[in-house]
Amino acid sequence: MPNQVLTNEQTLVSSSQSFELGFFTPGSSNNSFLGIWYKNILPLTAVWVANRNVPILPGSSSASVSLSSSGFWISTNESLNLWSVNVSVALNSPMLQLLDDGNLILRNESGADDAEGLVIWQSFDYITDTLLPGMKLGWNLVTGLNRNMTSWSSSSDPSTGEFTFSVDRHDEAPQLVVWKGSEKLNRWGPWDGVRFSGSEELQSNPVWTPIFNISSEEVYYTFEVVDKSTLTRFVMNQDGSAEYFTYRASNNQWGGVVTLKQSSCDVYGTCGPYGSCDSKGPSCECLKGFDPKSPQEWQMFTWTGGCVRNWDLDCKNGDGFVRYEGLKLPDNSFLFANRSLSLKDCEGECLKNCSCMAYTRFDIHARGGDCVMWFDELVDMRNYPDVGEEIYIRMARKEIESIADDKKKKRVKMVVTIVMSSLGGMLIFGFIICIVRIRKTKRRLRRAETRENPYQVHMEEMQEEDLALSILDFDTISAATDRFSIANKIGEGGFGTVYKGVLPSGQEIAVKRLSVHSGQGLQEFKNEVALIAKLQHRNLVKLLGCCIQREEKMLIYEYLPNKSLDQFLFDRTRSEVLTWRKRFDIVMGIARGLLYLHQDSRLRIIHRDLKASNILLDSEMKSKISDFGTARIFGGEQTEEMTRRVIGTYGYMSPEYAMGGHFSVKSDVFSFGVLVLEIISGRKNSGFHHPEHDLNLLGYVSAYANET
Repeated sequence: MPNQVLTNEQTLVSSSQSFELGFFTPGSSNNSFLGIWYKNILPLTAVWVANRNVPILPGSSSASVSLSSSGFWISTNESLNLWSVNVSVALNSPMLQLLDDGNLILRNESGADDAEGLVIWQSFDYITDTLLPGMKLGWNLVTGLNRNMTSWSSSSDPSTGEFTFSVDRHDEAPQLVVWKGSEKLNRWGPWDGVRFSGSEELQSNPVWTPIFNISSEEVYYTFEVVDKSTLTRFVMNQDGSAEYFTYRASNNQWGGVVTLKQSSCDVYGTCGPYGSCDSKGPSCECLKGFDPKSPQEWQMFTWTGGCVRNWDLDCKNGDGFVRYEGLKLPDNSFLFANRSLSLKDCEGECLKNCSCMAYTRFDIHARGGDCVMWFDELVDMRNYPDVGEEIYIRMARKEIESIADDKKKKRVKMVVTIVMSSLGGMLIFGFIICIVRIRKTKRRLRRAETRENPYQVHMEEMQEEDLALSILDFDTISAATDRFSIANKIGEGGFGTVYKGVLPSGQEIAVKRLSVHSGQGLQEFKNEVALIAKLQHRNLVKLLGCCIQREEKMLIYEYLPNKSLDQFLFDRTRSEVLTWRKRFDIVMGIARGLLYLHQDSRLRIIHRDLKASNILLDSEMKSKISDFGTARIFGGEQTEEMTRRVIGTYGYMSPEYAMGGHFSVKSDVFSFGVLVLEIISGRKNSGFHHPEHDLNLLGYVSAYANET
């Protein structure tokens, strides 16, 4: 309130008791500062400092914050105005308020005309080293305000350090950059409408959701916390790294969950012009059509000289463009025009300008597509084969002709290969006929066996019937997942990738897109479809459909928002939501599902791969068994079978199955027992370690039981 004073012995607390404003002394420093920190969390964690570059020196007395109609300021007996916030219009009834999100605001409480209730000033516009949920890192294009994060000088000195994290090139294709003074250290971007090129870290995860906004008024990056009770902050550290932290109340500590500087490939311009960095090495390689500028330096793993063209450009002699894909886009991008252009139009505009070195097209502004060009050497690229972007680089006519010759040679080689293959095919034609006859003989024998075993006939008919009724169109699934967008990716494993989608009816689905390297063939795929489609139980995942089209194998399930049990069980932060009651309910749900598979379903089914990642959780944290790709069916009174191909996950397999291939309902019961131990302890069986022995979790429990 006006004419009130906040002394160095008083604090201002937000209504939710989350944040506190007052004077503090950081670390081993003797200087004092006005700042905001988390209340009731020790040691004190400051998230904003007012007078970071004008400290209250030792010996100063009676430091206080004063508020008047012209703003507020920090003063001491030695200095009447140490640090201040001044407003251009006199406030009739000014109020200084600390909000629950950690934002300190100055506003008119009442008695004003046009400015009544408006925020006149806020600390969120003047970030220090910490970005809180809801803070905007970036530009206000109307006022020209540039909000960026700047590191502390040291852990005891909050003055402006040498590292800055900011949104760069707000008037072109925006990107995120870490600066050391005027030198670029790290870069993520440009923004392609979905994510920052070259960054897999700045994506949605179970803790927070990143947001990037770009409009005619503002360009900024921020993030929202998925669970509002989770304390999360993004910090520009004193060593130049940017890191996300979450608070773990169980041990009263801040834990780093994402660091945006993990590899030498993250260092700006590691490979020099026209070089691409591969983090698996790490190593550098020149793009096709370029060679190292200094081969001797590259042999000594010194790559900063970069690469040079094999053929010099000649703008008037037929330069063209070559397509490269799977790359982090280079620096110094330029948004050509404030309108949507086709890829062909973008190529034409770049070709007109002899200084244009490359171009591409992506949807920065969500208006159909933006033409982005580069007018300088292409620097700071990185190899991202799965999630990288495509770019068209200007090349000399001779280079393009060389590429065309290579393609021609490949076509000739392909023709020769086809001819030779045809001749070879004629030679083995008789062998093929023999194979066909053998297969026909096997089918006749199989039919004879099925007359004695009606169960096998029923199984084949059930598979054919279910596949016919469950097939969905590929284009429908592609549209539902936004063409399998990386933003809709919710899981990945050895089998392939899982995407979230929305059907035209509005129904949310989970699409399991099997990888060609998953090891699951067409027969196993049909097996899973036939099994799940016939199983109806609340503790089994519900199959909605499948797709066998364009050499794809996809399963469409009901969407379960909480994903798999292992993402909660083995995560220190998320495991806190698994109370003992919830863990008990999860165990009971799995048990009911197994009982149905083993006894109550029409056919006795052995799952063979029961583990935490195959237990999905719905919105109410109810467990459902999933992934029946390795399941087997027993008919009649059959109780046991043997296989030469042991499929499953070590650590969950029963000994008789892992070593001898014998499996039965007891195999699933063994896996269930391991899973129960993991649910109780919160530890992985295979990842369990003890300082006194090398036993896994199961061995440790067994040894402890024998001792007692």
